[in-house]
Amino acid sequence: MSASNRFLPIIAGAVAGGAIALAVSGGSTTKTVTATTVVPQNSTIPTSVKSGAGLSVYEIAKAATPSVVDIKVTAQSAGSDAFGFQGTQQTQGEGAGVVYDMQGHVLTDEHVIVGATSVSVTFADGKSYPATVVGSDPSTDVGVIKVKAPASELHPLKLADSSQAQVGDGVVAIGSPFGLPGTVTAGIVSATGRSIQAPNHYTITGAVQTDAAINQGNSGGPLLDANAQVLGLNDQIETSSGSSAGVGFAVPSNTVKRVADDLIGGHQPKHSYLGVHLASNGAGATVATIEAGGPADQAGLHVGDVITAIDGRLVTTTDQFIATIDNYAPGQSVTLTIRRGGSTRQVKVTLGTRPGS
Repeated sequence: MSASNRFLPIIAGAVAGGAIALAVSGGSTTKTVTATTVVPQNSTIPTSVKSGAGLSVYEIAKAATPSVVDIKVTAQSAGSDAFGFQGTQQTQGEGAGVVYDMQGHVLTDEHVIVGATSVSVTFADGKSYPATVVGSDPSTDVGVIKVKAPASELHPLKLADSSQAQVGDGVVAIGSPFGLPGTVTAGIVSATGRSIQAPNHYTITGAVQTDAAINQGNSGGPLLDANAQVLGLNDQIETSSGSSAGVGFAVPSNTVKRVADDLIGGHQPKHSYLGVHLASNGAGATVATIEAGGPADQAGLHVGDVITAIDGRLVTTTDQFIATIDNYAPGQSVTLTIRRGGSTRQVKVTLGTRPGS
């Protein structure tokens, strides 16, 4: 189950050798850009919004900055040199993360740590420590690493209930844009319940949209509410220039917590799978294509079917459909109300486990 995507992640990195990469994906009037900035291989990087009774930006930054870390990753990737010879290249990336517990677990985005061969974490006081990858989930773009740091460096932040976020709430982002760790920006919640694309091309639902400036290198850093609690992990931007245009997205904290707890517990998160690609027609979720042999195919769904309800709950958009299905576990059965031609019928489907991509 997937939907088309306009957004790309916001991690900064450098290919050994110093090339600058630019990836563009866009529609007719806007485009989304992920820029890659050069980070010298041996460089050392140094380290008033109110909402109701909430804290000021200064107070939020003071409370949260010791909990936010700069993450540097070295990875190996396949590629070719200037002469076209195939081989592997060493790449370096930089993102951010937030301390989750006193055991040294740090939350970040999956795309920050994917393929990592080594990870280092730098705290706000400038001290750096090695870290290892605990696990990651490309379906939600959530990753967990564990840093080997003394307890005195660990200042866990609480996660907010992202379902309570309201448009207009004040928020603060902290991360490492353009290789500048500890950068603080502020804004508001611009929208809730957005859908963005995960690294494996499935849909992440419930994303928090913000106008707080986030740029490449902010990936994995926290989007904080007015109580200095983590509302989400900054993940993507939409832009026509390669830099923040005031349209950023964070993976919601409720999703982050669920996935992180699974990963820390040694369990790879499993997601339900229907096996369809959807299009929106304004009156439900229209089946555009069906994966051969998948749950939808086995249940007898047809291309062109319009899904209007799940277990009796109305569905008016594709995003709503995907978000609802995400609440079910693989192996559970659901009854879909579909409109086919001029008739309405019920179809029972047993959900599968989502493939890797």
